[in-house]
Amino acid sequence: MTQFILSIDQGTTSSRAILFTLDGTIHASSQQEFPQHFPASGWVEHDPEDIWRTVREACDEVMQRGCGDNDEVVAVGISNQRETTVLWDRATNEVVYPAIVWQDRRTADWCETLKKQHLEPLVSSKTGLLIDPYFSATKIRWVLDNVPGARERAEKGELAFGTIDSFLLWRLTGGKAHRTDATNASRTMLFNIHKQEWDQELLELFGIPDSLLPEVMDSAADFGQIEGHGRLDGISVLGVAGDQQAALFGQTCFKNGMAKSTYGTGCFLIMNTGDKPLVSEHRLLTTVAYRLKGKPTYALEGSIFIAGAAIQWLRDGLQLISNASETEPLAEGTSVDHGVYLVPAFTGLGAPYWDPNARGAIFGLTRDTGIKEIVTAGLQSVCYQTKDLQKAMEKDGLRPITLRVDGGMVANNWVLQFLADILGAPVDRPRMVETTALGAAYLAGLQAGVYESLDTLQEAWQCDRRFEPQMSKQKRDELYAGWYAAVAKLQSGPLSAK
Repeated sequence: MTQFILSIDQGTTSSRAILFTLDGTIHASSQQEFPQHFPASGWVEHDPEDIWRTVREACDEVMQRGCGDNDEVVAVGISNQRETTVLWDRATNEVVYPAIVWQDRRTADWCETLKKQHLEPLVSSKTGLLIDPYFSATKIRWVLDNVPGARERAEKGELAFGTIDSFLLWRLTGGKAHRTDATNASRTMLFNIHKQEWDQELLELFGIPDSLLPEVMDSAADFGQIEGHGRLDGISVLGVAGDQQAALFGQTCFKNGMAKSTYGTGCFLIMNTGDKPLVSEHRLLTTVAYRLKGKPTYALEGSIFIAGAAIQWLRDGLQLISNASETEPLAEGTSVDHGVYLVPAFTGLGAPYWDPNARGAIFGLTRDTGIKEIVTAGLQSVCYQTKDLQKAMEKDGLRPITLRVDGGMVANNWVLQFLADILGAPVDRPRMVETTALGAAYLAGLQAGVYESLDTLQEAWQCDRRFEPQMSKQKRDELYAGWYAAVAKLQSGPLSAK
């Protein structure tokens, strides 16, 4: 009999299920994409039923293909797109409005109003976050204020709120578990990361009834038993973490100063800061890295809204390429100083700018510009945005001691070499790049007792390749200065949607 851990990795554009053997090897996997909805400028929505359907289908397929009758799944772990907001009816399970995605900017004006009322220091002191449409609180408020009858039903206790992990837990357990973990709670703008509890003052500020909220658990905990889902029946969900924290855990960044950067739809650089939350002076976020046995470990995070999504736009929007794999040979045939800068501010700018009104643009076009320059600029934009985060961390006195990378884009060797060059620092790609799903599996395995300790997990991490910087400091500084100038035009010029 072979034992497995099933990891559900629910992302922004697809849902995946991965069966891991206990040594962290992928035994079987399934991925199901689902539609994105853009009902208005700056609005991004998902149909929660699409999310639920694709999760179910991915789990069914991976169990049928990978798990024999004599095999055993010892636990299930969940990682999820964070901040994305769902409200549903507790009695009927029906959602009251489409899921408002983390990228959505519809509450930008209200966030600006709150900032003008000088409320951001209060929010930041409690949550470690800045006031921004990115987080869940203003999304919840929008649903309550704009869906007929939603506020009245919420105040009667008829509705439940969840980030995607909570929504999936509710469905998997037949409505018996309304829970989340501390990493997801820390992204709502309603959770006091110092007291590790929902904050009543913030709930009143945002006008959100506390009856909506899930119970907050450790990241490794007994979240509930699966019911009514075939071969998964009776298996417990024992690990939950937001996708970026799950990747940090999967990269075994358990020591102060260790950092990972994930390149998926967006890009997220998170550094472990230990048992004390550190306050950034340069508009980075203080967040919960994970919580084990009631003890939180904290992290400093920089969030970039558009990374892989920029390449998706080049493929689907501009149709310059037919597959992301085409980008590497195009970039290899292009000089790094081609003069074109693509700033993918399609849904505003994240850290360290936090400008929800900025919009994307391409600068430096000439008659010589072709597809390869624009595609290369798209790849470089991801690296430049990572440099923005590195500079902000350095100004806070917290330069990462190691950078481990993961996500779909890290298969591109050109990107990682340019990333090392523009950062002026080595970049490590692990052998196991599915670190988000692996992190959820590790958390579930810890709770199940199949892993002894964090040290055991850390010893299992293996490097596939290290990319060392080869570019001169002068060239690096010149290229980054061009990027910085392009972003400045978006923030202050007529291209901004202010």
